Amino acid sequence: MKFTVSSADLLRALSTVNGAVPSKSTLPILECVLFERDPAADGGSDRLKIAATDLEISIVQRLAVSFEQNGTDEKQRIAVPARRLLDTLRALPDLSVTVATDAEFNVELTTDQGRYKMVGFDGGDYPALPALEDAQAITAEGALVKHAIDKTGFAASKDALRPAMMGVLFQVRPENATIVATDGHRLVKLVADGLTAAEPVDVIVPAAALSLAAKAAGDGTCTIRIASGYVGFDFGDTQVIGRLIEEQYPNYEAVIPVENEKRLTVGRDAMLAAVRRVALYSSSMTHQIRLALESDALTVSAEDIERASEARERVLCDYDAEPMEIGFNSQYLQEVLSNIDGEDVTFEFSSPNRAGVVSPTEGPDGEELLMLIMPVMLNTYA
Repeated sequence: MKFTVSSADLLRALSTVNGAVPSKSTLPILECVLFERDPAADGGSDRLKIAATDLEISIVQRLAVSFEQNGTDEKQRIAVPARRLLDTLRALPDLSVTVATDAEFNVELTTDQGRYKMVGFDGGDYPALPALEDAQAITAEGALVKHAIDKTGFAASKDALRPAMMGVLFQVRPENATIVATDGHRLVKLVADGLTAAEPVDVIVPAAALSLAAKAAGDGTCTIRIASGYVGFDFGDTQVIGRLIEEQYPNYEAVIPVENEKRLTVGRDAMLAAVRRVALYSSSMTHQIRLALESDALTVSAEDIERASEARERVLCDYDAEPMEIGFNSQYLQEVLSNIDGEDVTFEFSSPNRAGVVSPTEGPDGEELLMLIMPVMLNTYA
């Protein structure tokens, strides 16, 4: 196999698939990326197919290159050490690079300035990627898929003891889709009208796969394929495949309070900025902040007894119930506020020991976003 390509284009393609390359593996070949000539189905020019997998998540990237014949099998598959190749390309300026491989799986990069040689592996030993044959296909705008991932994925759990919550629940129906993520401390529920399926689908997609899919998403169409315990996100030249989480997702509807008589409306930017500043003075162990709600102002305060520090800020608001104090983890509250769009945000409360429901005061058409954040027990500082 021999081809010529821009070093910048090859670097971008490798950076995309590198998300599926494990840093350390008991199988050394998994620390490589697979190079393969991809014949054009429509009679056009062949492309380079670059793939990587950690056996849970796989990424395939197709790249336009100029192939040449060099006496080797043009369909040869070769596994190239990912880290060395990436480091080499990062160190090169943007110039033309010729990549050549031989029957002994040696890989040589040649530029006008130098020559770089490394030893690869037989691509025939590289694990086969999921084919997703006879898959159920769901088509949506790539920007919508990225938006749904960005708004929910941050709330997925990182606790391996609760595998179902390490993923994001997709409930896709003919009329809309409900996407849910929770880690037990906060919950996000997004209802999107632009994501639909002819047949109902309920799957739990690993948050790690979704994060890579969001990075690969573009402005074009995304085709989501579900089959054989896998889900694939196809963005044209890039495809991200993840193994579905075969677990029962928690009954999230049961934890969303429905009777919240206390309602707070506040400017999102003003409150987020106040929480960020005050949180600098909260305990490094608990990250606890206190919200004191009054009819026309919200007081955000925190104290760290060990460092003898405290902070307090007032933010103008509109609150329609009796005064109340409630505590939250400042990091969780910042993440919730950061992922809500719009000028104003609405909080709904029932009591200081029950979850607060957060939503944009005015959301975009075709979308309903609801976030839930659990309170923390307030300490006794004045």
